[in-house]
Amino acid sequence: MSLTLPSSAQVVIIGGGIIGVSTAYHLAAAGVRSVVLLDMGPLGGGSTGRAAGGIRTQFSDRLNIDLAMRSMEILKSFPQRFNQEIDLQQVGYLFLLDSADTVADFERHLRLQNDLGLPNRMVSPAEAQQLSPYIVTDGLLAASYSPHDGYCTPESVVLGFATAARRHGAQLIPHCAVTGIETDGTTISAVRTEAGTIRTDTVICAAGAWSGSVGDWVGVSLPVTPLRRGVVYTEPLPGCRPGLPFTIDFGTAFYYRNEGRGLLLGYPDPDEQSGFDQSPTDRWLPALGRALHRRAPRLVDVGIAGGWAGLYEVTPDHNGLVGEAAETSRFLYAAGFSGHGFMMGPAVGEVVRDLYLDVEPFTDVTGFRAGRFASADVRPERNVV
Repeated sequence: MSLTLPSSAQVVIIGGGIIGVSTAYHLAAAGVRSVVLLDMGPLGGGSTGRAAGGIRTQFSDRLNIDLAMRSMEILKSFPQRFNQEIDLQQVGYLFLLDSADTVADFERHLRLQNDLGLPNRMVSPAEAQQLSPYIVTDGLLAASYSPHDGYCTPESVVLGFATAARRHGAQLIPHCAVTGIETDGTTISAVRTEAGTIRTDTVICAAGAWSGSVGDWVGVSLPVTPLRRGVVYTEPLPGCRPGLPFTIDFGTAFYYRNEGRGLLLGYPDPDEQSGFDQSPTDRWLPALGRALHRRAPRLVDVGIAGGWAGLYEVTPDHNGLVGEAAETSRFLYAAGFSGHGFMMGPAVGEVVRDLYLDVEPFTDVTGFRAGRFASADVRPERNVV
């Protein structure tokens, strides 16, 4: 089927995941005319649609906390604002901690979170087990608990933003790959796609794991590395309690949450190499089994019903890239959130709108500019798995 593209646009957004559709909505709702979003696949078909859906506020960097809190506000009111149910489950997030240094780090981060008004707190191993009964407390020193965090359905959030963006006049075009960006010196003149060319002087890169290549088209370094992560879901578990917190064993990075009448399980494959392969693999399952045996032995023999894989878009400091390029006029970018793009995307779209309009965003995002790696401004996010 041939596509009919507009001949020109005020803004072209590359990428139809959560950040792209959120940006398209916020721009169109603010009255920006002729917003066009392009994606090589279906909307939400990249990292967003393969995410575990977690949303949390337990971060070590204030900017990440600000973005997460703002996104949570948007998601809590999403059904009312966008007429789209997203199955938000505010069951909490529980980080299990087994080293004194990690406990000290989380205690310091909790003080920052509390100063910003969050009710997050440390709990004892015994209370952690009460909250998440599948765990054993051997070797645990404490746990960090955020009672209002949780998870929701990524595809539904994408649909809500996309529908609202179109209602405000944005044109969202899936299954249309961008093949290049044309420039006249340092000024953007057009975006090339497999279906034709769109004249524009503004491009917003929200291409997730593919953002490095998009930046290369205009001479902007976006240091994003694609890294495959897999998840599996279990068969129904007799007596599986609903409302379990999203539980993460910080020492191993193994996690689980409710999924239907069973559980969703994830674990980072330590042998995974960077690349764009998203095909599921069972190579990491033996390591998952060892992590389960250590921290949740009752789950070792649970049957696996299925699973999938997707791409993390990892930066050197595990923080996102948000800003406007100095090298090329009106090239904006929002990518590289290292597994946290879904939970921050609702707010990031609002920030990118303000950067485009030259309005001060609700939080200062200069610390996320891509050029930080050439200076001493790098401050790694420590609460990552």
